[in-house]
Amino acid sequence: MKKFVNDPKNFVPEMLQGIALANPDTLAYVPEYNLIMRKDAPRDDKVSIIQGSGSGHEPAHVMTVGRGMLDGACPGDVFAAPPAHYVYETAKTLASPKGVLLLVNNYTGDRMAFEMAQEMAEADGIKIRILFINDDVAVEDSTFTVGRRGVAGNFFVMKAVGAAAEAGAELEELVRIGEKVNARTRTMGAALTACTPPAKGSALFELGADEIEMGVGIHGEPGRRRAPMTTANDIIDELLESVVEDLPFTGGDRVALMINGLGGTPVSELYVLYGRAHGQLAAKGIAVGRSYVGEYCTSLDMAGASVTLVQLDEEIEVLLAAPAEIAARIF
Repeated sequence: MKKFVNDPKNFVPEMLQGIALANPDTLAYVPEYNLIMRKDAPRDDKVSIIQGSGSGHEPAHVMTVGRGMLDGACPGDVFAAPPAHYVYETAKTLASPKGVLLLVNNYTGDRMAFEMAQEMAEADGIKIRILFINDDVAVEDSTFTVGRRGVAGNFFVMKAVGAAAEAGAELEELVRIGEKVNARTRTMGAALTACTPPAKGSALFELGADEIEMGVGIHGEPGRRRAPMTTANDIIDELLESVVEDLPFTGGDRVALMINGLGGTPVSELYVLYGRAHGQLAAKGIAVGRSYVGEYCTSLDMAGASVTLVQLDEEIEVLLAAPAEIAARIF
């Protein structure tokens, strides 16, 4: 393994410290709970938005804390849910009179940690709700999940509720918006290589040099099938067709299209995939209203990509277009 790692046990804390040091005017780091938070949070006039999940998916979620998106993120170790008391302490720290909303990707460990934290926070009198994100169409269940997995589509839920919270929306209104965006969002990915977690020091799973995993999860979970390597067009066609058929998206729809890199794919290749996806959607009469190409929800150094579609309406499009200021990028 060749990586920029000191002691693997310190990989996540050192990353979080670096994020805070690189954004001294806007972010604070609380090492006791792996917490990255806005310096101006909590605010009495807005609901605090929190997301956690394991590390290894950056920029999700620790690099998306900032105005118009998250108020705080408390990740666990690489590919591991945060301890429940990390989430609980984060909720206490960021609790505002308007409440707290927890955004959770649908994995068994994350559900347990966040639901326990929600119960503890409620016992303290904190107004708190939880929203599960499950946009991955590849598999209905896996050993990591109860139901569908949450993957790159979580960015759209995060962005929409973050914008609404910044505008002063109440907690129940944010839950409605989040559930609506989640219900209109679908994703599927493919892996060209496995990834290497720092603590393991070797590839997470075996994938032959001429093989790809169609429908891979962001922790390397198996997808729908293992297939021979083929062209970019063939790969994106299969991913896109699975996503389109699932909602289904139909002619006349207006969508947001995201091509997300899984950590080890050049952006030039992502744009090859984007061009094909855009053309295939146009052929179906589906208009692309908003475009996103780059790394949003990665799997460490995995070579691969995912495609996400969101069925837009006026409300969602306005929320996605609202300004945001985060460590990773202007979303």
